[in-house]
Amino acid sequence: MIKIFPLSEGAFSIDSTKIFVPFNKQGDDIQQRPVGSLLVEVQPFCVVTDKDVLLFDTGLGFTNPNGVLQLHQNLMDIGVQPTAVTKVLLSHLHKDHSGGIALKNEITRQSVLSFPNATYYVFEKELEYGMEHNGKSYVADDFMLLKNSGNEVLLEAEEGTIDGYIQYAHSGAHSKYHIVFWIQEGSQILFFGGDEAPQLQQMKNKFIAKYDFNGKKAMELRQQWWQKGAEQHWTFLFYHDIKTPNITL
Repeated sequence: MIKIFPLSEGAFSIDSTKIFVPFNKQGDDIQQRPVGSLLVEVQPFCVVTDKDVLLFDTGLGFTNPNGVLQLHQNLMDIGVQPTAVTKVLLSHLHKDHSGGIALKNEITRQSVLSFPNATYYVFEKELEYGMEHNGKSYVADDFMLLKNSGNEVLLEAEEGTIDGYIQYAHSGAHSKYHIVFWIQEGSQILFFGGDEAPQLQQMKNKFIAKYDFNGKKAMELRQQWWQKGAEQHWTFLFYHDIKTPNITL
C-alpha cells in the first residue's frame, strides 16, 4: 500500500519577478496581491512504497525560524528522518522544485546534499540546461554539486523505468526538459506531473498557461492524463494546489 504525505512549505504569491512571497491563506487579502500574480502552494511529496522512501521534488529550500530546512522539518513531523529518503525524483529544476537539493553545513559553511543517503534522479538534458542558465529560475551551483556528488542518476532516454516500478517520460511542455513520473504498486497507480499537472482545476479545464514553454502541449497532455487516469483510477499529486494536494479518480 503506497502511503502519500504532502509536505507543504506554504502558499506563495509569485509574479514576473519570480520571487516567491509568502501568503497567509487565513489572514492575507487575496485582492491585495500584485496584478497578474499567481497564488500557489509549494508542496513536495513523500511517498512510501514497499521498496523506498521517495521524495518528489524538493521545494524552495527555505529554512524555518530555527534554521532547519523546512523540508527536513516537514519530513520529521511525519516521522521520517531525512536520512531515510532513498530516492529523490525531480520533475525539473526550477528553483521552487529544486531549492532543497542542497543546504549549507552550519559548521563548514559548505553546501552538501540535503538527502545524503538518497539517489537523485534527474533528466540529463535538464541538468545541463540548468547549469547553463543560472539566474532567476535556476541555481547552477546546486546542480554542479549534484552532478559531482556520485548520488545522481542522469536519465538519458526519453522514457524509461527505475527499479522496475517507477516510470518516467520526457514531456517537455512546462519547460523544455520537464519529465513526469508514474509509480505502480499492485493495483495502485500514482502520477506526479510536476508543473504540467500542478493543480486540480487545470486538469478539469482547458487551460493554456503563458508561463509554460509549450502551453498548448501542456493543456493537451493534461487532458490525456486526466482521461487515462479516470480509466485506470490514478492518484494525482498536485504540487501547486492550495486546496487539494492529491486525488484518486
